[in-house]
Amino acid sequence: MEAIAKGKYLKGSPQKARLVIDLIRGKNVQEALAILRFTKKRATRAIEKVLLSAVANAREKNATADVDRFVVDRAVVNSGPTKWRRRVRPAPMGRAYREQRRYKHITISIKGSDVEE
Repeated sequence: MEAIAKGKYLKGSPQKARLVIDLIRGKNVQEALAILRFTKKRATRAIEKVLLSAVANAREKNATADVDRFVVDRAVVNSGPTKWRRRVRPAPMGRAYREQRRYKHITISIKGSDVEE
């Protein structure tokens, strides 16, 4: 059985979130949650929420499913829209850069490890 959860338009850089998502890809769900709790990155909060949502979706699909046997099958962070802020940041040689506010989309798919479909 497979369950998918998506988090869209979440604040933060997708490049920084990919560093965290690479840590949990292919791991057991309980192990992935433990890794997220002890990783000191800002993106872990959003990733943990999406992972718990995927677990809840799996329970909703099949109440008898054993959550301990689920594995993070697919975990992807894509970039969302970039909002150009009106504020300027000083740049070299008297120039100015506009600030960018980045957003990310997180998709996590979990799969039962030894359950046939």
